[in-house]
Amino acid sequence: MSSLVRTLRILGTRGIPAAHGGFETFAEHLALHLVAQGWRVVVYCQEDGAGSLFEDVWEGVERIRIPVSQTGSKGTVIFDWKATVHAAKFGDLCLTLGYNTAIFCGLLRLKGIPNLINMDGIEWSRIKWGRCAKIWFWLNDWLGCWLGNHLVADHPQIKAHLQSRVAASKITTIPYGADSVTAAPLEPVHALGLEPGRFLTVIARAEPENSILEIVQGFSLKPRGYQLVVLGNFEQNNAYHQSVLSAASGEVKFVGAIYDKAIVQALRFHSAVCVHGHQVGGTNPSLVEAMGAGNPVVAHDNRFNRWVAGNGAVYFYGAEDFSRVMDELLVSPSTLADLRQHGLSRFHELFTWPDVLMQYERLLERFLPMANSSAEAPLEKTEKGSLLPKNKNQ
Repeated sequence: MSSLVRTLRILGTRGIPAAHGGFETFAEHLALHLVAQGWRVVVYCQEDGAGSLFEDVWEGVERIRIPVSQTGSKGTVIFDWKATVHAAKFGDLCLTLGYNTAIFCGLLRLKGIPNLINMDGIEWSRIKWGRCAKIWFWLNDWLGCWLGNHLVADHPQIKAHLQSRVAASKITTIPYGADSVTAAPLEPVHALGLEPGRFLTVIARAEPENSILEIVQGFSLKPRGYQLVVLGNFEQNNAYHQSVLSAASGEVKFVGAIYDKAIVQALRFHSAVCVHGHQVGGTNPSLVEAMGAGNPVVAHDNRFNRWVAGNGAVYFYGAEDFSRVMDELLVSPSTLADLRQHGLSRFHELFTWPDVLMQYERLLERFLPMANSSAEAPLEKTEKGSLLPKNKNQ
């Protein structure tokens, strides 16, 4: 295999370099890691506007850039379809990130192209989606399980969910990773009018399932001597957003959406506590990133967060419980120090990028076609049901 070109095509993201979310960040890290190991990596990237697809190279990674004039979910569906059709022209191993348009993976299956799918979280269970969207996600959840040659779960509870659809042997658990942050400048903190070590951070979309209202309500029940810094956009015509703003005391500071990675890292590193209110999902990137920055964590009490943070977090359930946690935690420097140390230990045990990316590389190598990426070898079923290339000498 050493004489062959190991090739991977990555589908399912908006593209790299990362500018949108966790999957894009992961795709960037994985692509750069594999290129450094001698792989050929092709990433499909969504572009705003009209026109024909075009190609370029970024940091050694080939990019297939597909313009899409439609916006929102419709644009994403069109982009995913075009990317899948293009990838289906080749015999290369594919990695699809997310199952929201898993129905399109049927084309790769029909072409005999090995395709691994990272199944993300249980998207159809999220409160924010309407009935039609929930049905669409639920169907694609099932289809992804059937159509993918192998599935990746980023959390043991996600694997348990997937095992209700397929055999455990078809699923590999690999969590999300993050960078270790050991230092950060003070200037971004001062620029926001904050005092290092005297504020808490909440970094999440302002949605009910992220517990933003409960956090703000609980924090605002009494003076704390700390500021609660909430990142994210809050819109005037959104009833939930307005309820959060109305519940805030003078110690709550809304700083808007901040996408600059250096500023976000500085906020995490210099905050006294990171508050993580996510109620659903697998290994959430923002929680892992907080642990990597050495943040003491206060997290919503659920099965997902408890596995990720372990004893590196204190857990709450609801506004009054959050207030109680604040009463106890903010007056105990020793407890904060213990949480910081436990969180860092957990992070280095499971969530560093080098370890996560090596796990992915080992898994991907199992499904590489046996011939060069430009050839399309016929595929046969293994005993476990995965599609692998048939040996031409057999």
